[in-house]
Amino acid sequence: MMNSKQIVPVLVGPEYEDLEVWYPKLRLEEAGFQSPLLGTGAPSYTGKHGYPCPVDGHVRDLDATVLAGIVAPGGWAPDKLRRDPDVLSLVRSVYAQGGLVASICHGPWILISAGIVRGHRMTGSLGIKDDLENAGAIWVDAPAVTDGRIVSARVPKDLPAFMQQVLAALPAPA
Repeated sequence: MMNSKQIVPVLVGPEYEDLEVWYPKLRLEEAGFQSPLLGTGAPSYTGKHGYPCPVDGHVRDLDATVLAGIVAPGGWAPDKLRRDPDVLSLVRSVYAQGGLVASICHGPWILISAGIVRGHRMTGSLGIKDDLENAGAIWVDAPAVTDGRIVSARVPKDLPAFMQQVLAALPAPA
């Protein structure tokens, strides 16, 4: 395993948004990070567009203190993932440990349920604008937004801007 602070897992669940999982994973790996795909129990999941995703591990098996950050992609998976106490605990812990928490599209649902969005400037799918504002976030309609240790983006077409900001916010791998 690589130096622990070089790990940035991507959360995955049923009906994940295919591009929002694979694009960040591949860009993180290209930049020198280890980016395991973490789920909540199934050995694999199928994306909204049919792409299979074998899971590298369960969220409860990873200690937040060894992570540089975590990515919460969109699709319909966040609606299920935000109900899992292990997912919420890991996201809260990564944030509390000073790690980066990145989310795109409907991914901010996980951050909302983890209770870490209040007071942060954020974006996401227009469909969850009210959810973000009701949770205390400050909605910004921009391709990608960085506020402290939270990076957010709207939709798949914003992935290049999202990953530029994610990679800029992470410490460079050794």
